[in-house]
Amino acid sequence: MFKKFCLEEISSQNQVKASVQRRIRQSIQDEYPGLESVMEDLLPKKIPLIVVKCPNHLTLVVVNNVPLFFCIRDGPYMPTLRLLHQYPKIMKRFQVDRGAIKFVLSGANIMCPGLTSPGGVLDEEVDAERPVAIYAEGKQHALAIGFTKMSAKDIKSINKGIGVDNMHYLNDGLWKMERLD
Repeated sequence: MFKKFCLEEISSQNQVKASVQRRIRQSIQDEYPGLESVMEDLLPKKIPLIVVKCPNHLTLVVVNNVPLFFCIRDGPYMPTLRLLHQYPKIMKRFQVDRGAIKFVLSGANIMCPGLTSPGGVLDEEVDAERPVAIYAEGKQHALAIGFTKMSAKDIKSINKGIGVDNMHYLNDGLWKMERLD
């Protein structure tokens, strides 16, 4: 998704009205209840919220020139990895085994066997088409953010094919773009 993302990809930046800002805040709060206590710090009401439109129906939510959330089409908002590293408990988490790390860091989707092998861990409560944080065996911080193709139970039982679409990973274009200046 963000493999070659750069400033030239941005097609428009718009400051949103208060009603749209409320809707975005509410949508993020519904998706990530763990952020409720810091919501005012992340998305302050007094500071303008900028929505950045990019190709492939990608939308970034930007505050003070810092991208905080992204969404594809009308899907759920997902935090950037920098934000996830600040607040690691906000998302459900999956863990891949050591063998999958180099593939995930090169942008590959997460395959079911990488999640179900001895080094992998699944959160059983995760349904299909939900955002999840991808952690690596033996590492402290998330290395990717993905979107589940099937539920955790299906990943475990089928154990074949793509389990999670890799949306954003360490050292991709969005990671390298700390600010939109």
